[in-house]
Amino acid sequence: MYIARPLVGSVVLAGSLLASAATRPTVFHVACGGNDADCGSSAKPFATLNRAQWAVRETKRCGSDGPVTVVVHSGLYRLAQPLVFGPEDSGTAEAPIVFESAPGERAAIDGGRPITGWRPAQGHLWVADVPDAKSGAWHFRQLYVNGQSRPRARIPNTGFLRVAVPFLDGNTKVRYNTPVRAFGFKPGDLRPDWTDLQDVEVTVFHYWTDTHLTIQRVDTVSNVVTFACNSLKQFTDDFTTNGARYVVENVFEGLDSPGEWYLNRATGQLYYWPLSGEDMTRADVTAPRLTSLLELKGMPEQQRFVGHLAFRRLVFQHAGFELPPGEVNNKQGAVCVPAAVTLTGARDCAFEHCELRDLGTYAVEIAAGCRNNRFAGNALHDLAAGGFRVNGGTDQDAPFLRTADNAIDDNEIARYGEIFPSAVGVLLMQTEGNSVTHNHIHHGFYTGVSAGWVWGYLRSISRDNHIDFNHIHDIGQGLLSDMGGIYTLGVSPGTTIRNNLIHDVDANLYGGWGIYHDEGSTHILDENNVVYDTKFAPFNIHYAREVTVRNNVFALGRLEQLSRGKMEQHTSVYFEGNIVYWKEGPLFKGNWKDAPYEFQHNPNSRTGPVKLTSTFDFDWNLYYNPTQSCDQVSFAGGTWQAWQARGKDRHSLYADPLFTDIEHGDFRLRPESPAWALGFREIDMSTVGPRIPVGP
Repeated sequence: MYIARPLVGSVVLAGSLLASAATRPTVFHVACGGNDADCGSSAKPFATLNRAQWAVRETKRCGSDGPVTVVVHSGLYRLAQPLVFGPEDSGTAEAPIVFESAPGERAAIDGGRPITGWRPAQGHLWVADVPDAKSGAWHFRQLYVNGQSRPRARIPNTGFLRVAVPFLDGNTKVRYNTPVRAFGFKPGDLRPDWTDLQDVEVTVFHYWTDTHLTIQRVDTVSNVVTFACNSLKQFTDDFTTNGARYVVENVFEGLDSPGEWYLNRATGQLYYWPLSGEDMTRADVTAPRLTSLLELKGMPEQQRFVGHLAFRRLVFQHAGFELPPGEVNNKQGAVCVPAAVTLTGARDCAFEHCELRDLGTYAVEIAAGCRNNRFAGNALHDLAAGGFRVNGGTDQDAPFLRTADNAIDDNEIARYGEIFPSAVGVLLMQTEGNSVTHNHIHHGFYTGVSAGWVWGYLRSISRDNHIDFNHIHDIGQGLLSDMGGIYTLGVSPGTTIRNNLIHDVDANLYGGWGIYHDEGSTHILDENNVVYDTKFAPFNIHYAREVTVRNNVFALGRLEQLSRGKMEQHTSVYFEGNIVYWKEGPLFKGNWKDAPYEFQHNPNSRTGPVKLTSTFDFDWNLYYNPTQSCDQVSFAGGTWQAWQARGKDRHSLYADPLFTDIEHGDFRLRPESPAWALGFREIDMSTVGPRIPVGP
C-alpha cells in the first residue's frame, strides 16, 4: 500500500505564479532505472507504470484538479499483469490525464517473457527449458528472436496440403456449415507417430474462415484423421466438392528449416533452428505471456465510465492468445479472438501516435458503452488477427451499452491476419456514428473495413458510419474467399463509403471484390471511390436495398466488373454517373433480372400500390473496354439496345473515358473526357490515407 503524497513529481505552474496549487499541471516520470519508492520526479523517477498510476490517483485524492502527465522514458516495461484503468483513473476535459513517451524517446509496454538458457541439441537445433509450459501455465504460438517474428514448425513449409476425402459418408449435398470432425487424407500427409500428436494443430482454409483443430487420432489404415472437436464448416474448397487446403503446425518432425521453432509442452522444451549468424548464447528470445496489455474498464451497466485518458507515442507489443478448448475460430471476422488493448465504457479517451506490434490478438477492441474516443496516427502491424474491432450493445440492450461516435483516423494497419487470416483490418459491428477515415490498410488476408453485423433487413444499430478517404490494397492475397476491400451487411442508414482508393484485392475461388454489399445492405452511399485491379468485380452486391452508387471509377476487374447475387422485389441499387473500364471478363455477372412486383409508394393513394418492374436503376454512366466495340459487349445477356429498352442507361455512353495514365494507376480525367458531359466530377485522391505521420 502506497502512502498518499499530496504533491509529488515535477510541478509546473499553470498560467501565473498566483495559480492555485489545485490547478497546477503535475508531471510524473517513469524510467527503467527508477525506483517506485522515490517521488516520481525527473531526477527520481518511478520504475513502473503501476506506481505512476497510483501516484495520479493520490494526487487527485489530495484535491488537485489540474492536468496530469506521466512521462515514460525509453526502455522496455514488461508487465506481470495488464494495466487496468477504471473510472477512478479518469481525467476531465479541462484536466486530462496523459501517459506518453518522453519526446524523442521510445517506451515499450511489453507482455512477453524472455526465454534464456539455450544450449545445443541435435543437429542444427538449440533447446531451452520452459517449465511453465510443462506445468500447463504457459502456452504460446509466437516467438521473437532479436525483435523479429519466427514461424512455428509446419508442414509443408510453403503451400498447402489438400483434404483427400472431405465427405466420408459420400453425401455431397449437405449444407456447407454442417459440423464435421474428420476427413480423409492423402497417405503420408499425416502420421500417428508425430511427437506429442495431441498438441499438433491443423489449420483448414475454407470459405471465409480459418479453422484451427487439434488432432485426436490419425488412422493410417483408413487414412482418416479425427479431431478433438468439430469443424463447423465442411472440409471443402469453398462451395465445391474438392478438398480444402490445410497446413499442419507445431509438429516437431516439421522442424526442418532455419528460423523455425517447436514447443513440446509435454516436456517443457522449446527447440529452435537458428538463422545463419544468430548466436543463441546472446540472442534476445521472447514469447508472449499476457493476452491483454491495457484495459480501460468502465462500468457502462452502472453508467460509470473511464474518461479523458490519453496515451501518446507508446509501443504496445507481445501479447498472445490460445483458442480455448472447443473453439475453432468458425465465426466471421475472427471475432472470438480478443484484443491486446480493450476499451469498455470509455468516453473521450485517445491513443495518438502509438505503435501496436507483434500481437497474437486483435490490436484494439472498442467495446460496449464507448463513445467519443479517438485513435489517430497509430501504427498497427504484424498482427495475428485484425487492427480495430468496434462493438457494442444491440437494439435489445440499454442505450448506455451502445457504442458510438469513435474516430479511427490517420492510422496504418499492415500485415494483419497472420495467424487468424479471417480477421478484419477495421471491423465495425454493433455501432454507429464512427469515422474510419484516412487510414492505410494493407497486406491482410481478409476484408479491409467491414461494417454492419445484422444479416438481412432486421433492425440494426449500425448507422451513420463514415468509411472515407482510406487507402486499401494488397488484401485477400488469394487465401480465403467471400471478402472485399470494404464489406457491409445489414441496414445501415447514413453510412458512407467515399473517396476510398482500393486496389489489388485477391481471393481463393470467389469473392475478391472491391466494394461488397452483402446480406441486406441498405441505405448506404458509395461515392467518389476509385476501385481497380480486383480478382472479381470491383463492385458487388449479394443482396441489398436502395444503395446509392454514384461518381465512382470501377476498373480492371480480372474476372468480372459488376455483379449481383439476387433479384428481390425492391430496388437494390441506384447506379448513376459511374465509370466502368475493363479489358477482360464480362461487364455484368450474376443475376441482373427484373420482375413485376407491387410497391406501396403512397399510403394515401386511392389507387393502391403501383406495379413496378425494375429492381435496379442504371443511368448517366460511362462504359468502355478498349478491346471490344459496344456491339460486342454483353449487357446482362443482351445488347446495348435491348439494355436501354429495359429502361437502363438511357443517358449513358460507351466511350473511352480518357484517363490520364491508367497503366500507372492515375484515374484522373483528361479535359476532353466524355465523362464531363455526363456530369462526372473529378475524384480527388490527393488526401487519401494518413494526413499525419504514423507511429511514435
